[in-house]
Amino acid sequence: MKIVRFSTGADPSYGILDEEEGELVVLAGDPMFSGYETTGKRVPLADARVLAPVIPRSKVVAVGKNYAEHAREMGGEAPEAPLLFLKPNTAVVGTGDAIVLPPESSQVEHEGELAIVIGRIAKNVPVENAEDVIFGFTAANDVTARDLQKADGQWARAKGYDTFCPLGPVIETEFDWSAAAIETRVDGEVRQSGNTRDMIHTIPEIVSYASGIWTLLPGDVILTGTPAGVGPFVHGQTVEVEIEGIGILRNPARNR
Repeated sequence: MKIVRFSTGADPSYGILDEEEGELVVLAGDPMFSGYETTGKRVPLADARVLAPVIPRSKVVAVGKNYAEHAREMGGEAPEAPLLFLKPNTAVVGTGDAIVLPPESSQVEHEGELAIVIGRIAKNVPVENAEDVIFGFTAANDVTARDLQKADGQWARAKGYDTFCPLGPVIETEFDWSAAAIETRVDGEVRQSGNTRDMIHTIPEIVSYASGIWTLLPGDVILTGTPAGVGPFVHGQTVEVEIEGIGILRNPARNR
């Protein structure tokens, strides 16, 4: 089931995407908290502005170097345990929103990733129970100012700017994460082509590990790492992250 957070000019609403009809079946509330009760209304997808599918209540957790080839292209081997860092929830934007390039950086890069959306309060979750706390999955771009990442020696500034966490276009609640293709394109040119089967740490392992550090809240997001092929993009270009079974996250870039 594909869940869309959208607006038609008023407050955000939620709907189930009817792909065959190109319509949104409007829900009575946020399905993460209110379930899937419908209002009886339908909205043509073409008439809706699709928003970021979720605004995390507290945090975006991200995993670094979770694909071996990406770890090597960054100049090292993958760590034995998940390498976690945080992005602020103010970095989140939706599909179609601009990625705003900070003047402090001359090397902003894309990192297309599968993202987990947490659906329940989760703390110290065993690996075997991890899927019980997942609401669904979406596509993400872990935008990174690579030159600032190298200069700072840590990642908070380089990965934390406003607009540096595009999410969308939908949350897929019935997603098979075991072998899904991930492709990142810049102005139509394929830059990254990977598959979730190549993750070093699996989805249950990541959720379990992260929940041992932080309490995960409903709506929190976990980015699961990027395949090899990260690279720069500049003002005027458009970055697309496509995940098989989820859809295309598309964002133009513009200078501040």
